[in-house]
Amino acid sequence: QVHVVESGGGLVQPGGSLILSCEASGTIVRSNAVAWYRQVHGMRRAVVLRIVSSGQTFYEDSMEGRFTISRDCAENKTFLQMNSLEPEDTAVYYCGAEVDDGVRCWEIFWGQGTRVTVSS
Repeated sequence: QVHVVESGGGLVQPGGSLILSCEASGTIVRSNAVAWYRQVHGMRRAVVLRIVSSGQTFYEDSMEGRFTISRDCAENKTFLQMNSLEPEDTAVYYCGAEVDDGVRCWEIFWGQGTRVTVSS
């Protein structure tokens, strides 16, 4: 089993910054990709950005330039640096770890989410 935990959410003023962390643990044969998603109440969960094992990143257009993803492979941690935050960025942010868990070569495991509120 793979366990995913997000942290770092909170209240921030417009224009501020936050760093979210995602840590995956458990039976991980190989990490294929990690993606950050966000979900606004009543809306579908949407991808924010994704990093694959090669290091290539994929951004939602509106995030590029404001959000950056990075990772610490040794610790199985992925970070989401969010700058110039806007009220529209308010959401619950989820980390999806796409791994080979020894049973399935590509399975996605979710964390419980961390809430980000951008408000003055």
